[in-house]
Amino acid sequence: MEDGNTLSYPFEFSDISDEEKKMIDKLHSFSYASELARLGPKGYIVTKAFKKNAADIYNLPLRSGDIFVTSYQRSGTTWTQELVWLLANDLDYEKALTVPLIERYSFLEMFMFVPDGGLESFMKAARQNSENFNEDMMIQFINRIATPASQILATAQSPRFIKSHLPMSLLPPKLLGTAKMVYIARDPRDVIVSFYHHTKLFMMTGFTGTFKEFWHLFHKDLLAMTPYFEHVKEAWEKRHDPNMLFLFYEDLSKNLPAAIHRVADFLGKKLNDAQTAALCDHLSIENFKKNKAVNFEEFRAFGMLAKNEEFVRKGKTGGWREYFDEEMTQQAEKWIEDNLKDTDLRFPSTN
Repeated sequence: MEDGNTLSYPFEFSDISDEEKKMIDKLHSFSYASELARLGPKGYIVTKAFKKNAADIYNLPLRSGDIFVTSYQRSGTTWTQELVWLLANDLDYEKALTVPLIERYSFLEMFMFVPDGGLESFMKAARQNSENFNEDMMIQFINRIATPASQILATAQSPRFIKSHLPMSLLPPKLLGTAKMVYIARDPRDVIVSFYHHTKLFMMTGFTGTFKEFWHLFHKDLLAMTPYFEHVKEAWEKRHDPNMLFLFYEDLSKNLPAAIHRVADFLGKKLNDAQTAALCDHLSIENFKKNKAVNFEEFRAFGMLAKNEEFVRKGKTGGWREYFDEEMTQQAEKWIEDNLKDTDLRFPSTN
């Protein structure tokens, strides 16, 4: 049964400042800043293309069997998606290994990453940055992801599995009253390291700056879906809702069997010791890196991925220490302290 009373869209889009545009564009090979806007009172960074489907997402007809996996990007989303899907589908490893994750989940806002007004610049950046660029395959891919997930979901069979990096406030307001959600959070310093490599992996993003410059964009709320802490705190506030399971990446990394059982309990599933061990083996970083159904390697064939980058990387916690200099470390500590002072949200220690 779907729940779908149409609501007027409550948020306004606004332009980023000229100073912010300059800061962003000097670090990209094309005018990326012209594609960006801030949304709502918290000023979440989205692309202008999001306008086309924002109200439809907000009013997405929900079903009681829907399962959402959400996060700020690069927080362990793919890992969590695979875990959730396998538990919900009674450990169907055969399908999990043969059907790409992007076909098992609808990525709710994927369409917004197809530039609204700068498609040719987007293609030009991809050509320049790729030795194996295949324009026909790129166009096919873009046309595929440009189709809003809300349209695809309308005819999808239940149970529907939905991925999103949107904050709670931009998702359907009655979501937790109808569907289930697993939210995964991660220390923002590790998030930005992973996000930086992700941006370098998908070369058509056109980012040309250093890691330190990328960190400054994140810290100044100039990357997609920032401000980061507002995103996480919106989910944290809902963590006691019976239809919400809030996870930390660090807990999965530290004790995967315990995390598996938390998710299983949330989904009403039971696992014996042998099943738990098998699932841990499937989800191990070593096996995950080799799993073609989750690592986007098919995109490498037509030149979308950088040769020296991988979608599934090291899967470690605390790796940010290898990237942050003393100035950035102090800056991050103050930023985290300032943003957590009015909440009981705390990230697990990675020492």
